[in-house]
Amino acid sequence: MTAEAPDDTRTQILRVALDLFARYGYQRTSLRQIAERLRLTKAGVLYHFPAKEDLLSALTEPLLVDLESLLDATAALPPPRAREALLAGWIDTLLRHRRPLRVLFHDIAMLSRGVTYHRIMQIARRANEIVAGPDARRRERVRAVQAIAMCSDPIVLIDDVPEETLRADMLDGVHRLLGGAGGAGDAGPPAGAEPLDGASAGTRRTAGRRQPGRPRSMGPEQVRTARRLHAAGTHSVDEIATVLGVSRATVYRHLDRSDAD
Repeated sequence: MTAEAPDDTRTQILRVALDLFARYGYQRTSLRQIAERLRLTKAGVLYHFPAKEDLLSALTEPLLVDLESLLDATAALPPPRAREALLAGWIDTLLRHRRPLRVLFHDIAMLSRGVTYHRIMQIARRANEIVAGPDARRRERVRAVQAIAMCSDPIVLIDDVPEETLRADMLDGVHRLLGGAGGAGDAGPPAGAEPLDGASAGTRRTAGRRQPGRPRSMGPEQVRTARRLHAAGTHSVDEIATVLGVSRATVYRHLDRSDAD
């Protein structure tokens, strides 16, 4: 008979706890409910997690470790590249941990008595410093804090948009806020995004008319967005084509022009 892995029960407890926290909320989920779902006694759960707060901390740990690793990696880069890599990596990391992040968002007050909350604040401060850059002035520091929020809150609050589209919209918005991070501060919204006030009329479709098939060309703002996403290495050509609503060949044609510029 194969012996049970030492952490198998602990992993099962965390999985069930996350499901119940997401469905009913942390406050309305009891240790007894978790134990009953796993056919354990309450004491069996307490053996692995002496308090319910420990469950929330354990569920948050992988997210915090990944964010700390991201900060360590980007802090060593030159300031412009560090900011770009941090913002894109921040979104990707939060998307990977979307379920526990939503639980944490609603119950973060429960962490305020422990070290986890202080780790979260330290992570946020380090991220703000990297985005703001060295010797940042007041306005740059304020915008850095706004940028991190723009790369965080939509992941929790918007759940009816595909992740790839949401990611592109978030990066577009933060580039606009920062006035050209990565050379794309004036890039237009990706196809599928809600038009922004003041966006160039060249990026909008004629009201009330739908063009059959995929467009064979892109407007100047779409070209800038495609080149930025390709240069950042965060999207494949197929993904860029999907985001912009054009064909793969159209994207390649404009990327070829970019290489020739």
